[in-house]
Amino acid sequence: PQPAAQPFAAVAPAGPAPRGKVILFVDTFSHYYTPEVAAAAQRVLSAGGYAVEILRPAADDGEPERPLCCGRTYLSQGMVDAAKLEGRRVMAALAPALAEGTPIVGLEPSCLLALRDEFYSLSLGPEVGQLGKQAFLFEEFLMREGNKGLKLPLKPLPGGRAVAHGHCHQKAFGAMKSMKKVLGWIPEFEFDIVDASCCGMSGSFGLEAEHVEASQKMGELALLPAVRAAAEDAPIIADGFSCRHQIKDGTGRDAVHVAVLLDWALAD
Repeated sequence: PQPAAQPFAAVAPAGPAPRGKVILFVDTFSHYYTPEVAAAAQRVLSAGGYAVEILRPAADDGEPERPLCCGRTYLSQGMVDAAKLEGRRVMAALAPALAEGTPIVGLEPSCLLALRDEFYSLSLGPEVGQLGKQAFLFEEFLMREGNKGLKLPLKPLPGGRAVAHGHCHQKAFGAMKSMKKVLGWIPEFEFDIVDASCCGMSGSFGLEAEHVEASQKMGELALLPAVRAAAEDAPIIADGFSCRHQIKDGTGRDAVHVAVLLDWALAD
């Protein structure tokens, strides 16, 4: 994967925010590689009536210009101490939001869910318990708010029946129901969730020379054939950064995050 020409740059909030404030945690992948995902999420949340504040390092952070990271990439390589340092930076940045009870919304499943899982194991303090109650994946937050009256101004989208793939962490945490619910908000939108296990990329696993063959075989079990069978104009949906790259490498098709799809569907 190649970094985007320009990293994510937040747009200043505009218009009323009757539904209050949310904190958007822009992970490393969304910041440097797919800034369009973070930008789309900000627009969708703003359209829903929220004041979107991008999570920034704390005022006393030793590297205030370096974006925040959940530390999962370090953990995946056994670099626990480095992961703890990143976790402490995130917890310090989130301190005001945790004190205020402000919802925290994330985009990359493995990153946001690290805040609800691995942060406990890293012994980052008792505040982690509160974080687990306030941190939501993008679709989880929208589904929760939909139950409280949120209605996004969405229009039908062109294209054939969409194909959606769930990231392993979404499946492990029972978050696929929120993806299904939110996709159902788009008028006349039809989609299928691929009955697949891991896409095969699994972070950096599929990029390592010794694992390429195994990675490709995993993708070919269900996901990649389903994408190839989809109509040419059918949207392909995958929230995971590595999942989208596995789909692109294995089929030549571009997959999009749910936030991007909802952004396309926003009424003019």
